Amino acid sequence: MVTKQVDETGAETTDEAAAEAAEVQQDEEAVDATETEPEAGTDAKEDRPTGVGQGAAAVVSAALGLVSLTGSWLGTVAAARETLVGQLETAADAGVATQVKEVYGDAWQTSALWGGLFALTALIVGVVVLARPAFGTPGRTQDPWIKSVAWAGVSLGVLGLLLAVLKYTGVLLRLPSTG
Repeated sequence: MVTKQVDETGAETTDEAAAEAAEVQQDEEAVDATETEPEAGTDAKEDRPTGVGQGAAAVVSAALGLVSLTGSWLGTVAAARETLVGQLETAADAGVATQVKEVYGDAWQTSALWGGLFALTALIVGVVVLARPAFGTPGRTQDPWIKSVAWAGVSLGVLGLLLAVLKYTGVLLRLPSTG
């Protein structure tokens, strides 16, 4: 059974048509309301930096510090290359001390050099992350976890740099004596 109604304009409509028209009008009003009224708190979130870049840099700093302590693929390959170069350049009649230095000593120092480069990079990145708030938005504080991870990167970088210098100079794990 279809009933007829008279809408605001004076035209007759059926119940189904009136229900559809009312639903469309409600949807249009809802769209208009969302377009003109901003949601509470969205403006503050859009204007405020999230610190994602600082967090990522802090994690990279800690990872580089860890790599400086454990060794890297690049350092291993460079050390193996130095070993090969040392074997090729050392004469067969060279003394044992010369052979040990050329074949193993240079590779050891190359490994230390790459570890030191990773440690120095970790140290620089960590210090930049820690110093960043001084050059940013006034009143904006850095999240505590970012500071903690950045300090870990700085600490690992300092430790890795110290060990690399000690390894390179021969203070730590000196080449065996041949004489």
